[in-house]
Amino acid sequence: MKVQRIRGPDNKESWIVLGDDFHPVREISLYTTYLVSLERSPNTIQSYARSLKLFWEFLTHEGLLWNEITLEKIADFIVWLRRPDPGVISIQPKEAKRTEGTINNILSAVYGFYDFHHRLGNVHDLKGFEAKVFRGRRYKPFLHHVIKGKSVQSRLLRLKEPKKKPLTLTQEEVEKLVNACKRYRDKFLLCLMYQTGMRVGQALGLRHSDIHSWDNEIIIVPRTNNANKVRAKTRESYKLHVHKDLMALYSEYLLREYPEDLDSDYVFINIWDGKVGHPMNQRLVNRLFERLGKKTGIKAHPHMLRHTHATELLRSGWDAAYVQRRLGHADPQTTINTYIHLSDEDLRASL
Repeated sequence: MKVQRIRGPDNKESWIVLGDDFHPVREISLYTTYLVSLERSPNTIQSYARSLKLFWEFLTHEGLLWNEITLEKIADFIVWLRRPDPGVISIQPKEAKRTEGTINNILSAVYGFYDFHHRLGNVHDLKGFEAKVFRGRRYKPFLHHVIKGKSVQSRLLRLKEPKKKPLTLTQEEVEKLVNACKRYRDKFLLCLMYQTGMRVGQALGLRHSDIHSWDNEIIIVPRTNNANKVRAKTRESYKLHVHKDLMALYSEYLLREYPEDLDSDYVFINIWDGKVGHPMNQRLVNRLFERLGKKTGIKAHPHMLRHTHATELLRSGWDAAYVQRRLGHADPQTTINTYIHLSDEDLRASL
């Protein structure tokens, strides 16, 4: 089986799963088409397609029909995902093939697939959720007043994931990475993501009209038609206040490197590699971080700058609600769960 990228009549990118006969799996194609109509990110659709490909391989291996699956078979699917060598029983303990987080992401795709087909009347309800009512407890969770007395859907089959702290960089490491950049464009890109917590997709989708240098403001505008296929991952625009030094670096980039005769509204473009004048894509940014890693010995990826920015704000005393707005999170609980991780040094400093 294979996951294949396609482009529809409306020029929208999507992904399908091809069976062993090289024909699209119709049930999965219906679901991915539905995701396209919801304007989900192509990366999200690709991830769901890969997850459903694994599920279809499990069905083939076990000789099961997709429309006769029960919750017990989903449990067997979890075991199949974790087994390092299918069909081999080892007497020695082995590390699971996939992590708990990866398996939960795969299950999300499977649950969404069956929920979609249940609404169409193609399958019976998988009965994979239970309703929980949060009341009558001494401990009151965050936003208790919102969910008080209301039932909340909870997935029955979900692996418990170990708590992981997001990877961050020190200020010295960030300075080394920035100083290792030869180009003003690359320096501006790193400083922009570090000083704003901007996602790499948001940075690569920036237009010159989004940068208000006279007010030291940058507007994050969600767009679905970026030529480099990046997404802002937000549904609403929001404003970021930045330091004047960052705007000065933007001006240096425009004056020294941005081609004068280029008619492009993208901020970050290819100047020395790739198709000159075209907007930079994620792959070129990853290559940049690989080169910087070899020069400095610092293993970093673009999202670590976002993690570092959020962590530094919280440690400096920013309220979580302010950090939530700056990062563009829809729910402050996401910010708290992801970034509030106190180390022994934090506790000692507070004491």
